[in-house]
Amino acid sequence: MDRYAVIGNPIAHSKSPQIHAAFARQTGAALSYEAILAPLDGFAATVHAFRAAGGRGMNVTVPFKLEAFALADRHTPRAHAAGAVNTLAFGTDGILGDNTDGAGLVRDLTLNLGCALAGRRLLLLGAGGATRGALLPLLGTGPALLTIANRTVAKAEELVASFAPQAGGTRLDACGFAALAGRQFDVVINATAASLADEVPPLPPGLYAPGALAYDMMYGRGDTPFMTAARADGAAQVADGLGMLVEQAAESFALWRGVHPDGGAVLAELRRQLAAT
Repeated sequence: MDRYAVIGNPIAHSKSPQIHAAFARQTGAALSYEAILAPLDGFAATVHAFRAAGGRGMNVTVPFKLEAFALADRHTPRAHAAGAVNTLAFGTDGILGDNTDGAGLVRDLTLNLGCALAGRRLLLLGAGGATRGALLPLLGTGPALLTIANRTVAKAEELVASFAPQAGGTRLDACGFAALAGRQFDVVINATAASLADEVPPLPPGLYAPGALAYDMMYGRGDTPFMTAARADGAAQVADGLGMLVEQAAESFALWRGVHPDGGAVLAELRRQLAAT
């Protein structure tokens, strides 16, 4: 039986074992998937031990995504762009590092939420690792505009400079939160960690164009603070990041197994479970 795992610290809260077990049932794959708590100073040793014991691949969560990038022998283009790795695939030619977060976000937006991105005006809030991981896949959908807004404008400007060669026909720009006043967007994505602290980025009112979607990469049992604030400011649709979690896992599964599972069915079951708790 092929062995896979998710590695992190902490890790007990991870939904990845449940998600991948559902993918295995769906695709008829014989595999095991476990959660592994790695010491903060023992990531590489834990990965090597799992691989030596027959492991085929691992998902990587906080705080090890940068260490996973350094550990990989080869990287996919989206991992290179993100500068971080959340998926490791073990082969005879070494360790391949991938980053499926941005692709999972795009699949959730376009497939599960039915939100077309081509030709639209996108706003990304934050300029950290979550934004960096999302930029290349988002640019690949062909939006008309992609604005990165961050409390520290210089960090957003650095991302614009870094990703400008991959922007294609998309206008890519950066600004601070206050400079968003008077502008409107079709899709606003919160890639900050503000919701974890029950906070909301300091946004000016009137950001949401008619029919706009507000998307928070965080998720919980109900609306996040960002989603609540977006509703009040006129967002026509709000969504959390549970679908992104499922779809990035589906991307990892496809890398390992060569078949892409149906994330929508697994997402619906997770939603039912969250609603019941």
